[in-house]
Amino acid sequence: MAKSKIGRGLGTPVPVPSHDLQDIITRTIWPAGQVIHRIHLNLYAGVKFNPGLKGNARFSPIKNASGANIPTLYGGTTFDCAAMETVFHDVPFAPGLKTYDKVKLADQVYSQVAPQGELVLADLSVTALRKLGIKRSQIIDTEKDHYPATRPWAEAIYAQCPDIQGLCWISRQDDRALAVMLFGDRIPAKMLVQSGVSLDLTGNSDVYSELLELADRIGVKIVGISF
Repeated sequence: MAKSKIGRGLGTPVPVPSHDLQDIITRTIWPAGQVIHRIHLNLYAGVKFNPGLKGNARFSPIKNASGANIPTLYGGTTFDCAAMETVFHDVPFAPGLKTYDKVKLADQVYSQVAPQGELVLADLSVTALRKLGIKRSQIIDTEKDHYPATRPWAEAIYAQCPDIQGLCWISRQDDRALAVMLFGDRIPAKMLVQSGVSLDLTGNSDVYSELLELADRIGVKIVGISF
């Protein structure tokens, strides 16, 4: 394993990816038909990949060896996971009541998509990370200031493992669920199929009620003018 490096802020060092990932990455299968729950901007359809032109996520935006952007799609195994990884991602780990401005929900929708065939993903669970020589605290549990150091892992896995179509890990925000990120240029056309239509987070009463229930469980009160 190469020398560790730290993101823009202080904290746990993030090791630089090694050059033998093809042999030591643990692969896992996302079954055909298993739903991927997504919360995303209504700018994109449920099966549309983010082109990766901007952003600051743990594993995106990323580029290939030629410098081209790799499209990505994030989701999780449950609605709660999708909401925790997006809407409530930055809610602090603090006791007592926390508020969330309802205006932040504008233009966000909930979609369910599923692959029509099996997907081969890189397993980034704790047991699989041991083989890579990296701790969960160094790649999954890091804060935003470390994302510039965690994204190279996604780029390295993409570059060294051409059979791998994305990443899968136990969600930091909801450890009852799996989070997933797919490489758009490795997912065959029409592989992902959306179930139903994308539902507005505030415009659909059922979705908004589910969001309010989750907010209550994490001590958050959604405040602001109703849409």
